[in-house]
Parts: sequence; structure tokens; C-alpha cells
Amino acid sequence: MNPSSEPGGGRSSYLSFMLAGEEYAVGLLRVREIIEYRPVTRVPGMPAAVQGVINLRGSVVPVVDLAVKFGLPPRPITRWSCFVIVEVALDGQQTVLGLLTDTVREVLELGPDEIEPPPAFGTRVRLEFLRGMGRHNDAFILLLDLDRLLSLEELLKLTAASEEAPSAAPSQPAAAPPAPEASGNG
Repeated sequence: MNPSSEPGGGRSSYLSFMLAGEEYAVGLLRVREIIEYRPVTRVPGMPAAVQGVINLRGSVVPVVDLAVKFGLPPRPITRWSCFVIVEVALDGQQTVLGLLTDTVREVLELGPDEIEPPPAFGTRVRLEFLRGMGRHNDAFILLLDLDRLLSLEELLKLTAASEEAPSAAPSQPAAAPPAPEASGNG
């Protein structure tokens, strides 16, 4: 069942937001609230895409920078930057996460005829993270599948990648110097 479907209406509601000049959207029923940007507490050992945590009325909420998750550099914080607080299923448990966005745009109503399958190429987002492409005002909006995009498996891949990155860089230069040492002067 589509988590953003209206009962019996056939149309789905989405919250759209901008990120690095592209418009994305998530199912509206997954969104708990939108809050203005506030300082994030960094947590050592977290992957680069997980900025840290924020305090939301006494609850610890991890913050994911989708730009970094999509392989982009971190976005500058502006007066329009905000967190979209969403619920995702992590390891069978409903978990609250914050998504850092450049700006929130609007609530969209899309019918099945306004949603196309994602293209096989040409987006920064892996196909399995997309529900489809929503047609709205002569433009396409990438509809994200939050449960796949922010799954425990994906977050663990990010952690493993961030742990491998520092060790991979020293191992390559370490492999290069032995050849010159073997030829004489080192």
C-alpha cells in the first residue's frame, strides 16, 4: 500500500523540497513536521551523510543530509534550509529521522496517471530509491522511497564506506613506495 494514498481517492499527497537545484518529494503521510534549521550535534563515527542529531522536544533525532547521500558535496546552510522530520521503518521499527533540505516547496496531489516510472539513467538517485517521477507544472519531481533510501542496510553501507575510505587511501600510497625502495634508494 502506498503510504501517501488518500483512502478511495486514487490520488496521493507528497511534500516537495529542493536539494541541489532538483525537486524531490516524499509521501505526505510519512512527514511528521517541518522545522527550521538548528545546530546539529555531531556524533563521532557516523557516516558523512548522517550529519549528527538534533534535540526535538527532548527526543534525539538523527539528521541525514540527502545531498551527501546522493554523492554531492554538503550544501550551504541558508535562511531557507530546514529539516523535514519523517518516519521510516528501520529494522521493523518506526523511526523518526530528519532530512536536511535546501527549502520546502509545496504539497502536491498526484494521480496514478501523473506518475511515470523512473528513467534507467540520468538521475543522481539510484533507481531502487525512487517510487517514480511525478509530473507537475511541466516538470518532473523525483518521488523518493524513504524506506529503501533510509533503510538500516543503506545506513550500514554508509557507515562501512566511511570506515573504509580512510584505510583505503593510506594503503594505496603504501603499495607504491616499495617498488622504488626495491630499485635502490628509498
